[in-house]
Order: sequence, then structure tokens, then C-alpha cells
Amino acid sequence: MSERIHVTASNSYDVIIGSGTLKNAAELIGNVLGKTSLMVVSDDRVYPLYGKVFSDSLSDAGFRVENFVFKNGEASKTLSTYGKLLSFICSEGFTRSDAVVAFGGGVTGDIAGFAAATYQRGIRFVQVPTTLLACVDSSVGGKTGVDLGNGKNQVGSFHQPSLVICDPDLLKTLPRREYACGCAEIIKYAMIGSESFFGMLDTPVSANYESVISTCVKMKRDYDEKDERDHGLRMMLNFGHTFGHAVEACSGYSVPHGFAVAMGMSTITKAAAAMGVCSPDVPDKLDALLEKYSLPTEIPFSAAEMQKEISVDKKNVGGSVRLIVPEKIGKCVILPVPLCDIPEWLKKGGVK
Repeated sequence: MSERIHVTASNSYDVIIGSGTLKNAAELIGNVLGKTSLMVVSDDRVYPLYGKVFSDSLSDAGFRVENFVFKNGEASKTLSTYGKLLSFICSEGFTRSDAVVAFGGGVTGDIAGFAAATYQRGIRFVQVPTTLLACVDSSVGGKTGVDLGNGKNQVGSFHQPSLVICDPDLLKTLPRREYACGCAEIIKYAMIGSESFFGMLDTPVSANYESVISTCVKMKRDYDEKDERDHGLRMMLNFGHTFGHAVEACSGYSVPHGFAVAMGMSTITKAAAAMGVCSPDVPDKLDALLEKYSLPTEIPFSAAEMQKEISVDKKNVGGSVRLIVPEKIGKCVILPVPLCDIPEWLKKGGVK
């Protein structure tokens, strides 16, 4: 039995969550889009596992299907990959009545969504997330884009999907590291919005995939509906991300996103406690939960290295950075911090 969560946005859509849902994907997509041409975008890790079966099921249902497969990883989230995808969509004669289907994790969704947002000034797209991180976070909310050499997600647009299909059965083949990355984003949701949810995470996420995904999607929906364009309340979803994105950049994107966010959450929470903003017991509780899911808590780069990357973060406004700072488990605040004060926050959080 699947659950359907409705998201009201500039383009409203449903998120359908349930084991075995992928078997009904063709029907679900057809109900929303009609029979049309579909560009299925996937990477070279996911496509060999599930892609051909998925694409064949769409073809058997009467869709015209083309496939674009790229090399997996954040290193492929570039203008070059985006350009190749756009050229392929164009060469296959896709029109504004056709659609893109993102079949993969967060990188796939970001690239496919950005191509859909910009091809012929915007065509429809569907998210079919295959990683835990994408299920609970990146497939919902309409953020799309690619990285530049000196900044993550510096080029992109808001483009809401027409449908999101989350089948937890796809997570059975998820590598341990990818599972941990998704758990980092789940812990983020608990930290910003629900102490009771934080306590529930003592039970392994993998034992409760559907309820955990549903909880996170509903929380993200609530933020998105109040602030679709990320000018205010939705910034809460960036808890751990300002420092986390800097970690990714410092590492040349060798540190996966979820690991970097875990480091960022731990560091900002320690700093908040040291500065008297946060309850003193919170850092240890957070670190214990992160470690339970084999997530790192210490940033391996210097404050100077981190400061350099944070200075080009897209969330910089007028020489200040809006940090998401915890006061207690389940409650955070948005705190504008002058860029010149960031090294102190980093050092209070344990960064050398």
C-alpha cells in the first residue's frame, strides 16, 4: 500500500511512497503526463542495476523512451554533462510536450531537473530517486543545478517535478556509504524540527524506510510550501550545509555530501554550545547519533581553507552568511554571521 503526499507549489505534484511502487511507474507517470516521449537520465552505477528494466517497462506501456547514462559521482555534476544531456534531448527531437525522468540519486536529479528546466524554456520532469538521500531530500522541492569549479550548485533553477515516485525496494542494493549519507540528511530533519523523530532514529532507519521517508518528505513539503524560493524559512534545510559544502569543495568532492553535512552539523552544534546559543548536552547527543550511523563528526581541513570556500558560497549576502544554528534538538534559528566571524565559529566548533 503506497502513501501519496501532495506538495502545493508553483507546479503542484504528488510524492508517492511505497515498496513495489516502481512496478506501477508507467501507469503513475501516464496518469500525470499522458503518453509522451520520455528521456530517462541515469548514471553508470544505477542503470545496470535497474535502468533497463525500468526503461523497458515504460516502452512496453506505450511511451517512447530514450536513455542518457553518465558517469556516477559529484564530479559529473558539471556544465559539460548538462550540455551533453541538452544536446542529446535536442537531437532526439524532444518537444515541450515531452518529459525528462531522473532515475538515480541527487546528482542525477539535479542534472536532469536543470536540463528539464531550461530545454525549450522548460519541459516537465519526473523524479524516481534510487538513493536514501534523494528519497528524503533532493527529489522534493524543485532545486536543480550543477557545480562550477569554484562553487557547489552555483548554476541552477527552481523547477518543480510533475511527480516523485519513491520505492524503498530500490534501496536494498544501496552501498553502506550511500545509506549513511541518506541518514545524515534524516538526522538533519530531526535536528531542525522534531525531538521525537530524533529519538526514533535510535531504531535503524533501514527498519522503517517508508515511515522515515514519509516523515522527512512531509517536513520538507511544509518548508517548501511556505518558502518555495528559499528566501527565509526554507533556509532551515541548510543546517550543516554551509560548512558541509565547504568540506566538499576542500576535498575536491572526494568527501560525499552526507558525510560533509554530518561534519557540518557536528561543528556548528559544538560552536553553538560553546557560544551559549545551544544547550550544552546537544553536541554529545548529536555526535552519538551520527556515529551510530558511521558518520564522521570532525572536519579535516583548516579554518583558513574552510573560510576560503565559504566566502564563495551562494548563500553569502552582503558580506554575511546565514548559519542555521541549533538551540536544542528539534529547534534551530537562522543567524546572520559576518563573513569575518566565520573562522571563530569554525574554531569554536573544533576546527583548527
